[in-house]
Amino acid sequence: MPKRPHILIFNPDQWRGDVMGHMGDPAAVTPNLDHLVETDAVSFRVAVCQNTVCTPSRCSFMTGWYPHIRGHRTMHHMLRDHEGDPNLLRVLRDNGYYVWWGGKNDLVPGQFGYEKDCDVKYQPARRPKAMWMTDHQDEWRKEPGSDSYYSFYVGRLDTGDEEIYYDGDWANVLGAIDFIKNAPEDKPLCIFLPLTYPHPPYGVEEPWYSLIDRDSVPQRAPTPENWDEKSSLLKAIFETQNLQGWTEERWQELRAVYYGMCARLDYQFGLLMDALKDAGIYDDTAVFVFADHGDYTGDYGIVEKTQNTFEDALSRVPFIIKLPKDVPVQPRVSEALVELVDFPATVYDLAGIEPGYWHFGQTLLPVLAGETDVHRDAIFCEGGRLLGETQAMEGASVTAMDDPSESLYWPRIKHQISDDQPWHTKATMCRTHDFKYIRRLYEHDELYDLGNDPQETRNLIDDPTYAEALFQLKERMLTWYMATADIVPFELDRRR
Repeated sequence: MPKRPHILIFNPDQWRGDVMGHMGDPAAVTPNLDHLVETDAVSFRVAVCQNTVCTPSRCSFMTGWYPHIRGHRTMHHMLRDHEGDPNLLRVLRDNGYYVWWGGKNDLVPGQFGYEKDCDVKYQPARRPKAMWMTDHQDEWRKEPGSDSYYSFYVGRLDTGDEEIYYDGDWANVLGAIDFIKNAPEDKPLCIFLPLTYPHPPYGVEEPWYSLIDRDSVPQRAPTPENWDEKSSLLKAIFETQNLQGWTEERWQELRAVYYGMCARLDYQFGLLMDALKDAGIYDDTAVFVFADHGDYTGDYGIVEKTQNTFEDALSRVPFIIKLPKDVPVQPRVSEALVELVDFPATVYDLAGIEPGYWHFGQTLLPVLAGETDVHRDAIFCEGGRLLGETQAMEGASVTAMDDPSESLYWPRIKHQISDDQPWHTKATMCRTHDFKYIRRLYEHDELYDLGNDPQETRNLIDDPTYAEALFQLKERMLTWYMATADIVPFELDRRR
């Protein structure tokens, strides 16, 4: 075994934290992840991301910083080495790791390349197919104005003469397996797989399309009777996506396809575990499985995601950790409250690396060993922007289109680029086991009793019965902001 463990980061995009068999979901088909948790790993029941869209979340879990630390709150402000932003991949590479990166970016500025962050930014020799048949959108979106146009629903993918729909995810997974077989033996490995599934559009090939029992898919969180209790952006998306007339049968079908996408990921994960075992390095490898955020998948009558709403469908994510054989672990589902900022802290602790910068993650090794199931008393997520903060508006690529409304993302982008109302208001979530409090800068706050209302349908912010709980959550959020208001660099400047 090398002095430092190999590291495999399996990072799906937009996987809800409840869609796994070992979390009690009767429709989830995730045998490989379930077996790993039964034998070798810990899965956290309540793990949250720090932002509910891709880039801000990735910037957070690759630094251990909350989005507010350096303004990583948008899809277009990434980790900038020249401005002092750290990056776990770069830290590992600088400390002797051979870093192989196969998959999407949404992490570092594309104009600067990847040379500082990895040894290999994998490009498959064979060009993958377009994800989700995006080159045939007219076939599954139907006509503009139809109730499928913004639904993201594709359904069964056509594989043609092949057994699989060879898209970017398949290309990168197979590339990682080939790398594992032929990896250098003189360095510890870091394999980073930021995949795209189960990010919508919702489409998957057989056998995963038909694998899910439609009747077992849990019911959606209902459409709010009073939208005033939710954020204005959520209501605006609901109205623009135009899915109000969908039957429950159609919703179940869409959700089942999403579950099939997760099942395909689980199958690919199993192939990677087999490759580690075949190469003789499974016992020497730390495996981290987590998503950047979740997906509404029909909850509240909408699909996709937003950047400043924090229902568990978006903010709660899978988080599973398998350690090398010689590091203590008690396999189970842990009830500890954890955040994705704890991921880099755990990696640094496991590898014995001092990262050279201040961060806010807390190592999970004591929890993984079974010494405790108490880690944090509250966990946080944040997003949105200020009025007039035009540089934080989303959708540059969408608004550059001749007709922006043709974009699948238009129902939320059209509001995120507008200051007509506080659609994109800055907001922060504080969550405990029992309650969730959301403070909004320009709109009403939200408070949910998670024990009695796990689907977050009743906003109790004005209920005097919960005054003491609300006070405690506000105090906890204030303490968190004070503790994480900034970072001081380790390097000192000369005064003369």
